[in-house]
Amino acid sequence: MADNEPVDPKNYLEERCKPQCVKSLYDYERCVKRVENDETGQKHCTGQFFDYWSCVDKCVAPKLFEKLK
Repeated sequence: MADNEPVDPKNYLEERCKPQCVKSLYDYERCVKRVENDETGQKHCTGQFFDYWSCVDKCVAPKLFEKLK
């Protein structure tokens, strides 16, 4: 990659924000363990997944938009 190409800071910021959302991640991982043996396919962890990424996004957004000015 050339040195003059722009770099998307979003991935870096997400990695920096993930430790702040460890409770949501823990809740999601607990849910995955709880439903992994579900034979019916009715159980899911969509809510916990979105809670985790919502937390990460709330942390990333102000920092990302600050860089876009």
